[in-house]
Amino acid sequence: MVKHIVMFKLQGSDEARREVALRFKAALDKLPSQIDVLQSIETALNENPDEDWDIVLTAIVPTMADVATYAKHPAHVAAAAIIKDAKQARACVDYTC
Repeated sequence: MVKHIVMFKLQGSDEARREVALRFKAALDKLPSQIDVLQSIETALNENPDEDWDIVLTAIVPTMADVATYAKHPAHVAAAAIIKDAKQARACVDYTC
């Protein structure tokens, strides 16, 4: 099993970042029913105003190859497009557990 953990830092006003993050979260939360290799996904918005990152996701897939399958899936590509213009930075860790 592979855990795919990604954090996003968005740009814009607090209100604009939150609105985009909420739309992105809603789209991500639908992905397990749309992508066969995606066993689960957990998404959350940062609640600590002293921290820089806005949203985090933890996805679980069977293999490292499935991370690429998930990333290229049209439903995931559409979800990622939601934050395309607001994304300032992205950090990712993939590991086998």
